[in-house]
Amino acid sequence: MRDGYMLDDPMFIAWQSGQREALTDGYGSWYDLVRETVRRGVEVRRARIVSEPVSEYIRFEHAVTFANVEAGELVRWLPRRSATDLALPGNDFWLIDGETLLINHFNGDGGSLGSEFVEDPAVAKLCATAFEAVWERAVPHAEYRLV
Repeated sequence: MRDGYMLDDPMFIAWQSGQREALTDGYGSWYDLVRETVRRGVEVRRARIVSEPVSEYIRFEHAVTFANVEAGELVRWLPRRSATDLALPGNDFWLIDGETLLINHFNGDGGSLGSEFVEDPAVAKLCATAFEAVWERAVPHAEYRLV
């Protein structure tokens, strides 16, 4: 839900300097996990809520998302202006099996402050409901055009 993450990421820095080859190599273990999960019949969905015009970091994310999709992730993009009437959690999260949340915490500059697992059913339901609302109106990656 942020417009920039880990701005010191070597792959982002390489992209900024014009390098376009092998930018996704550093995420290989993530792609392997997604492939394995999808092979088991589990959907891996990612929704990105972005300000428009998009930040340089979002341009980078968009440029490398092809690898997420090739690994089996379903990715959608929602312009922030289209999320005004949605109640959204304050932090990024992954919902695992509809019951467990992996909450990611970031500082104001997008640096990681770690993560935590939350198994509170009420919080999981709140996040699941928010995610489904975003997913319903978000644009599939193949159709989303950067502004």
